[in-house]
Amino acid sequence: MTDKGTLKWKLAQALEYRWWQRYLKKKDTSEYLTWKKQYWVTLLQSFLSDTTALKTINDKTVLDAGCGPAGIFLSLQGNTVDAMDPLLDKYKSLPHFIPEQYPWVSFINSTIEALHEAAKYDLIFCMNAINHVSDIELCYDNLFKALKPGGYLIISTDAHRYTFLKKIFQLLPGDVLHPIQLDIEDYNKHLTQRGFKIIKDTLYQQEAIFNYHITLARKQAKFISKSSN
Repeated sequence: MTDKGTLKWKLAQALEYRWWQRYLKKKDTSEYLTWKKQYWVTLLQSFLSDTTALKTINDKTVLDAGCGPAGIFLSLQGNTVDAMDPLLDKYKSLPHFIPEQYPWVSFINSTIEALHEAAKYDLIFCMNAINHVSDIELCYDNLFKALKPGGYLIISTDAHRYTFLKKIFQLLPGDVLHPIQLDIEDYNKHLTQRGFKIIKDTLYQQEAIFNYHITLARKQAKFISKSSN
């Protein structure tokens, strides 16, 4: 990661925290958390309704990578969950982030780049986070290594709809909150190159510039590091 890339990521993180401050400022804490938990439950039910192995997520070891202050950990009671994010210490100042309400969760103030677990998790969620990272190759490497053999990764992100806009956003700061600017083919290639099998990829929501995709992948092959190339 170059100095320029590091500065770009640090700026994106600072803006991300300010975005949450503004977004949550006028939201009632109880009402917001109730809504957000139901949002995750509904998303899981709609996305996994035809996936027998994950219809019921219970008694699993789970990672919520890039969890934010109200990540999918909210809806994973009955599992052993690690929730990690480099802004967790800052999120403690937000009334909507109440770690003690989630005794099934261990919170880790860390980046995905610093994830050093090996074959620990049955299931990893990386929801709306992979386009926020500084070193995407290392992040995909770490997510693969952290899964148990046969484990599942559920990853969601905004993906570019148009190649010409993707290239413009990569060159110019059109979306400073998100250092990574890719299309869904790019994101899914990161998975398959490492030995993930893509089980399903769903276009969950469509906007003018981006498509919001959710992808389910399973770890099935020997680890192939791309970050060392």
